[in-house]
Amino acid sequence: MGPKKTAAAVAGERKKEKVTLEMKKEIIWKHDGGMRVTDIAREYGRNPSTIGTILKMREKILATDAAKGVTRIVKNRPAVLEEVEKLLLIWIEEKQRAGDTVSEAVICEKAKALHADLIREQPGTSAEPEVFKASRGWFDRFKTRSGIHSVVRHGEAASSDVPAAEDFAAEFLELVKTEGYVPQQVFNCDETGLFWKRMPKRTFITQEESRLPGHKPMKDRLTLLFCANASGDLKIKPLLVYHSENPRAFKRHKIDKERLSVMWRSNSKAWVTRVLFVDWVNLAFGPAVKQYLLDNDLPLKALLLMDNAPAHPKGLEVDLLEEFSFINIMFLPPNTTPLLQPMDQQVIANFKKLYTKELFRRCFEVTDCTTITLREFWKDHFDIVTCLKMVNTAWKGISQRNLNCAWRSLWPDCVAPSDSDAPESTVVQDIVALGRTMGLEVTEEDVCELVEGHDDELTTVELVELQAEAAQEQASLEEEEATEERLSSERLRDICQKWKEVQTFADLHHHEKHVAHDAGNFYDTRVMSSFRELLKRRMKQQTMDRFLSKKQRVEKEPSLSGPPES
Repeated sequence: MGPKKTAAAVAGERKKEKVTLEMKKEIIWKHDGGMRVTDIAREYGRNPSTIGTILKMREKILATDAAKGVTRIVKNRPAVLEEVEKLLLIWIEEKQRAGDTVSEAVICEKAKALHADLIREQPGTSAEPEVFKASRGWFDRFKTRSGIHSVVRHGEAASSDVPAAEDFAAEFLELVKTEGYVPQQVFNCDETGLFWKRMPKRTFITQEESRLPGHKPMKDRLTLLFCANASGDLKIKPLLVYHSENPRAFKRHKIDKERLSVMWRSNSKAWVTRVLFVDWVNLAFGPAVKQYLLDNDLPLKALLLMDNAPAHPKGLEVDLLEEFSFINIMFLPPNTTPLLQPMDQQVIANFKKLYTKELFRRCFEVTDCTTITLREFWKDHFDIVTCLKMVNTAWKGISQRNLNCAWRSLWPDCVAPSDSDAPESTVVQDIVALGRTMGLEVTEEDVCELVEGHDDELTTVELVELQAEAAQEQASLEEEEATEERLSSERLRDICQKWKEVQTFADLHHHEKHVAHDAGNFYDTRVMSSFRELLKRRMKQQTMDRFLSKKQRVEKEPSLSGPPES
């Protein structure tokens, strides 16, 4: 057996290969699976511009049959199967964002369901739809093409891992004891989706909307990130991610986003991304925690506990501003969030109940005190600005007791004693009573279904819409990468150094030091961090390239001790 080939050696060999139809299709599939143009170019030993040209000819290449006479003929894959795999990748990403681990069996079942839905939607489909078996061979090829990870190979993905939860709880308590953390210094954060205009299914508004074509307001979704400490006396400003940066309602109501009760951010999918999460940590979490610890004469140290969602980077400490280096990060193991994550212990569920109660209260108030009908209010007056007020009211309604009790499974000793563990309020009964007062047919089961429905997984139609948005986002990213290529590393390093000097100068000499400090931090996080990240990536890549190049030279050098004995 010969020596193992290096990545550089493999890329060199691939560069000598003729660019066949098979290779072009491989490149397209890898790009569709989320692989970056620069990474594909490196793997195939080609110029990024060559890869870009291939991708521009995507439709023509995929529609072409393999030429005769090639050693290995690649069958032209049906377009519907390609669409299934694209939607499947988005679905897997959604599951991973929720902290779920998916199994091979679950992925194959979802693939078959997506295939059936897409075939059904095609015009002129016969009564006997084409059967897609989602075989083991297909799964292995899909996994190779897409580079998916965090997949359980055999059996069903565990919904909760009790042994892992028990082990982690012991590890967490040991850390708390060793580091001397008190409940005021330990925090948990978690994201949740919110269909902010959704009403119970059996109400006439929901039934009317379901019959209308086009955009469905009840499917308008945003994502919220909530965070509080274990003692329950500090709630951090939530992060809210919506699909629009400047909704029309903001202009109509003259909204100043910096003065909102949430940290407002946007992207096409209304998802919390790594960039937005780091943004929130540096601009909302860090300053609030630091001020709270100083105000309460507590040691300047804190622990942030969170799940392993893709938006929560493992190396978060590196992205923290220097003044927040006192914050330590701890991750929950996969499949333990239903058992351990405090925000999952009736905090987020109670928020959604309180949000629904506030929605019904506003509906009742409008219909009782004005001539506006419920239908008119919901359609013409219930906008995203109203939603933000309701989010604020509901989050304020989460009590300190609720936040503190949420730690019972993980940290029982931090939960303050209470005379009663009875529910603090009858929120669901209040919602039902308000609904019936307005003539709506609503039961407690309807309300619970509505609350749980915010976490429903996306339908095939919604996945198709997300996939189209993802394609637009990818095109923008590639345009951004092309711009980055024109910036030299030396120029980047120089600019970053000059910015550091400007920030230091302003902090020392500005007559309103806190204004300079806050403005500097904001600009540093929102603008300069992207340039630092780009420089860091380049330095890392240069180090890797030097390592591979050196290793390749060493392998090519003849041995001084002569040939090995046979």
